[in-house]
Amino acid sequence: MKKSLKLIAAAASLTLITGVAVAPSAQAAKIKLCLALDTGGVDDHSFNQGAWTGAQESRVSNAEYLPASSSADFAPNIKTFVDKGCQLIVGVGFAISAEIVKSAKANPKISYAVVDDAGLDCDANWNCSPVSNVKGLTFKTDDAAFQAGYLAAGMSKTKKVATYGGMAFPTVTIFMDGFARGVAYWNQNKKKQVEVLGWDISNPDAGTFVGNFSDQNKALTISKGFEQQGADIIMPVAGNLGSAYAAASEKSKKSLTIWVDSDGFYNLTAGKDIVLTTVVKEIGASIKSVAADVAAKKFTNDSYVGTLKNKGVSIAPYHKLASKVRGKLKSEVLRIKNDIIKGNLDISTIK
Repeated sequence: MKKSLKLIAAAASLTLITGVAVAPSAQAAKIKLCLALDTGGVDDHSFNQGAWTGAQESRVSNAEYLPASSSADFAPNIKTFVDKGCQLIVGVGFAISAEIVKSAKANPKISYAVVDDAGLDCDANWNCSPVSNVKGLTFKTDDAAFQAGYLAAGMSKTKKVATYGGMAFPTVTIFMDGFARGVAYWNQNKKKQVEVLGWDISNPDAGTFVGNFSDQNKALTISKGFEQQGADIIMPVAGNLGSAYAAASEKSKKSLTIWVDSDGFYNLTAGKDIVLTTVVKEIGASIKSVAADVAAKKFTNDSYVGTLKNKGVSIAPYHKLASKVRGKLKSEVLRIKNDIIKGNLDISTIK
């Protein structure tokens, strides 16, 4: 009897030991995901932060990042990740795309992705071709910004709204285009004349820009200037540069803000009470998607395009200002989304 018990105990012990040893090997090993960030810092409450949050939420990878104080850091950061043996290197922002492509061509066994760019190999004459191990992560943010522009026009009491950018990059002006077209759509439908300050689709050279993504004082001066001109809703497309304005406007009650990239209601420490909505770019979701492909050995260089249909872009809830948005306006904004998804509304035709 005692011998039997000992055998049973030994078997149970062996089972436990075997279970501990086998369990980890039964799970797929996580890939090493490395983010080469754009300038602005990982806590920019916007672009970089959204990318890093998505990387941290990935269940198939162990993630790390390197910040960049200027574009001079892009190549060294990517080289550091190559030397570390990263299996997926993601460049955050189209400005880093050329360095991503250069590294990818030199390291064909590593998978790469670049946010807000197609990740093509282009020569001096802009003849471009795809790179087999680079995936572009792009977004139809103008469709979501169109909804925001329509919303802003419908909410404005002064009949003046505004938008400005950090720099005149295509990934910035696409927001401003969509916003202005949304206001124009409101004017067409309602026979109104809501004015957009800071951006004119027909004259982009006259657009308002900070000139960088770091000068908080200049951004605040631009915002206050728009308020003085009568704008009561302002959409800065400038990373974290709108935060000083949001905090100041929350106190003065002069205007509302529309945030971009990541939901400002959750990311702003001050000013969240005047965030009407956010034009959300689901950067994190795109990074999780490509990480899953790499982990499953299904990576391709087919571009990821975030749309309203696949929830790659959206407008955020109205949060504390929900009661201020009329029910009819909410319905119209939702209908616009559905019309764009169904192909019944081509926003490029609205001017």
